[in-house]
Amino acid sequence: MLLESFMKPSRDIETLLAIMARLRTPVEGCPWDLEQDFASIAPCAIEEAYEVVDAIERNDFIDLREELGDLLLQVVFHAQMAQEKSLFDFGGVVQAITTKLIRRHPHVFGDARDLSPDEVAKAWTAIKQEEKAERAAARAALGQESLGSGNRALAPSSSTSVLAGVPHALPALTRALKLQQKASKVGFDWNDARLVLAKIREECDELERELDAGDNKAAAGEIGDLIFAMVNLARHCDADAEEALRGTNAKFERRFGFIESELDAQGRTPALASLEEMDALWDEAKRRDRE
Repeated sequence: MLLESFMKPSRDIETLLAIMARLRTPVEGCPWDLEQDFASIAPCAIEEAYEVVDAIERNDFIDLREELGDLLLQVVFHAQMAQEKSLFDFGGVVQAITTKLIRRHPHVFGDARDLSPDEVAKAWTAIKQEEKAERAAARAALGQESLGSGNRALAPSSSTSVLAGVPHALPALTRALKLQQKASKVGFDWNDARLVLAKIREECDELERELDAGDNKAAAGEIGDLIFAMVNLARHCDADAEEALRGTNAKFERRFGFIESELDAQGRTPALASLEEMDALWDEAKRRDRE
């Protein structure tokens, strides 16, 4: 493809693939793109996914289009690097997802018609387990029984574990939720949110003991236990912990912004105000929120 064709915006995925290939071309490509590998740009995929969510939450569809493009670029980038190593290419990625979608929707593309939502969910889970077994067999045939050897200490004791398949790279709150959901499917769960609340009080008591002992390392462990229990309570209340925390973050920003604006009207900054003054303004911001 001629260089000029790279400089023309296009709706054709082939143009994007060609641009990525050019960026990764030795000597003629981009020095930054050339030095990247799977691990170095993995955080970018997570960041771009969050920016997609942020655009959705802001109801900003101009930004959403741009952020979806950035996320797509991450897929194309990884596919290009895989192609360079003769592992797979972008077409293989597309084939894998289309195969998965067709296979996991037998009620749409197959003979399993008129399924209820619960039956669809059960079929989806069963098909996922079949696919997981097939991938494990394929890895074994290639002598790659565990591709995640670098995280061996973090992995479940067996690939057949109930908890297997929850990615370690997920945000901690999301991963906690998914681990709890998997355990719940085999009955390892509370049946009343109040029992989870009692567990939270127990974790608070254990945290307080470590704080009294001055053991910050042990306290950190108890804080993790407390957060895990809070995620569990959110799940039992049909609330998403990640979403709930984002809402609280926004609320904190809004209320602290009120403190700043009120102090600014007085010609002051938070650094020049006392904690008591800021607490009083915080309470006023809370009152306004309730109204």
